[in-house]
Amino acid sequence: MLREYIIDIIKANKGKFLGAFLGLLFSIFVLIIGFFRTIFIVICIYFGYYIGKKIDNNEDLFDFIKNILNNNWK
Repeated sequence: MLREYIIDIIKANKGKFLGAFLGLLFSIFVLIIGFFRTIFIVICIYFGYYIGKKIDNNEDLFDFIKNILNNNWK
């Protein structure tokens, strides 16, 4: 009964729960490995997610990279 109550609260407040969990995880990483290493890990995770999203959407990853390089290096 208590378990179902907790699950219902989490389902009703998914964003708050996820935000609190990510905040806790971030703070633990900062305390254990340091701020800049944690930021580096977060950036790597973001780029990995972004590349994976491009692959899932069947987008040409090399064409995307060429477009970035062509637009930024003119």
